Amino acid sequence: MRPIEALLEIARDEGVTRIFGNPGTTELPLMDALAEAPDLRYVLGLQEASVVAMADGYARAARRTSMVSLHVAAGVANGLIGMLNALRSRTPMVVVAGQQDRRHLVQDPMLSGDLVGLASAATKSAVEVQHARDLPVLLRRAFALAARPPAGPVLVSVPMDLLEEDGDVAVPARSPVTGPGPADVADAAALLAGAERPVVVAGDGVGRAGAGAVAELVAVAERLGAAVHHQPMNDGVDFPTGHPLYAGMLPPRNAVIREALAAHDAALIAGCHAFTPHHYTPGPAVPEGLAIVQIDEDPAEIGRNFAVAHGLTGDLPGTLGALAAALDGRVPAAKERAERLGAAHARARAETEKRACAAYGPAPMDPGAAAHAVAAGLPGDAIVVEEAITTGLRLRAVLRQDRPGSYVHTVGGGLGWGIGAAVGTRMARGDRPVVAVLGDGCAMFGVQGLWSAARYRVPVAFVVMNNGEYRTLKETLDEGGGASAEHGRYVGMDLAPPALDWQAAARLFGIAAARAGSAAELAEAVASVRDLDAPLLIEAPVAGHVPSPRGRTAGSR
Repeated sequence: MRPIEALLEIARDEGVTRIFGNPGTTELPLMDALAEAPDLRYVLGLQEASVVAMADGYARAARRTSMVSLHVAAGVANGLIGMLNALRSRTPMVVVAGQQDRRHLVQDPMLSGDLVGLASAATKSAVEVQHARDLPVLLRRAFALAARPPAGPVLVSVPMDLLEEDGDVAVPARSPVTGPGPADVADAAALLAGAERPVVVAGDGVGRAGAGAVAELVAVAERLGAAVHHQPMNDGVDFPTGHPLYAGMLPPRNAVIREALAAHDAALIAGCHAFTPHHYTPGPAVPEGLAIVQIDEDPAEIGRNFAVAHGLTGDLPGTLGALAAALDGRVPAAKERAERLGAAHARARAETEKRACAAYGPAPMDPGAAAHAVAAGLPGDAIVVEEAITTGLRLRAVLRQDRPGSYVHTVGGGLGWGIGAAVGTRMARGDRPVVAVLGDGCAMFGVQGLWSAARYRVPVAFVVMNNGEYRTLKETLDEGGGASAEHGRYVGMDLAPPALDWQAAARLFGIAAARAGSAAELAEAVASVRDLDAPLLIEAPVAGHVPSPRGRTAGSR
């Protein structure tokens, strides 16, 4: 449906029967559409302060979220006192403000302004819609946020030309948010138990909640006989990666996530921050028709980017435990499913191991072989701190870790985090060896952290995957088939010449260093970390990028 039709449809679905406002030119698409919507009554006020006050009183008396329409910067400014009152009185309210036409917004047309900036101090949240396809999602979020304790006004700025677009936009269903009461858990369990092809997505909230939450999620998965994926670029161990039901991490691309989930008819998504993509691919992450149960401690996550059938909020260990209990004995096919999935996963893992071992050889090493060597050499109780980007993806595929806290990563994207994070991790966990796996580009952003490691004699092994380039950027260009891939010339992505001498860098900071001359030597060097009493830097030369315009490549940053 058209954007303006989507706006009215969502308003109806959220229980709106009256829209309070004072119209101007930017509201004309809305006013015209309301002429054919007799079920939505427009309540006219002659000044925006009165408009917002009426909506405030209505929301309190009706005990439901009210909807307001304001006109450009002047209307928002006039309505600020009412929004401030609503914020302090915790009145749920969605304010849709008309913005000037985007086609001449750069010229500072009359009535335009920074609507988000104006409203930010007087609302729970303020956002401007940039694309018609985002309007339904942002409106759903606005209604959910306005009603969520502490309730308050939320502003959505909508350019008038966006409402007039002819493009078809999808309207997500309203996602119910409930507590983990017995009836709520029973309904969620019934949906999952009735699925023929269930899947579980383990989010970082599970790992943060600790071993108890992970154990309860394992129990849920086993009672369903469901494959389990980690969320894209997971920050920790949220499900044992050696478990037969573990199916690997979902890649951070909507198209690939959608393809992986399309094989299933129901999903449990636990402790997961939506599905945060990295590179853009068209379409949503969730396939149409997938029935979703979402569990999170944060109500803001329920239905944030996709509609859910049941949204449970509350303590993760307790909620997952209640769900596991409700599923006990209810899925007779679980054992057969688990055996079938376990056999398939075992075959896939064996093939990955076979390819990695076949690639063992002298430096510069194959990135997959280097990742396998690190995993093979790790002491059983080691903590891995990873900031290696492309080689890190290969490391995830071969690591088998069961204990929460054994794998540390950040989805923040700010480079240079790994060295400092490894030092802090070892200071906090003096009882466990720590291995930092770093891309050379990432390590250069935080190289000064080695000084602290040396000063305080923190026994961390820093493994630097040295390929002398920003390989992830080259691979991304290759996937797009651009001129860089065609000509094998990548601007601003090479760290050599001059080559980075990581052993010299270690000596600069007073840290012992070694160079792994082969994958086998790398495995031996990593195995020695248990006996460290001071920091050690291990340089691991890995093969550079080979242009591949039509195919994806592997490597490290």
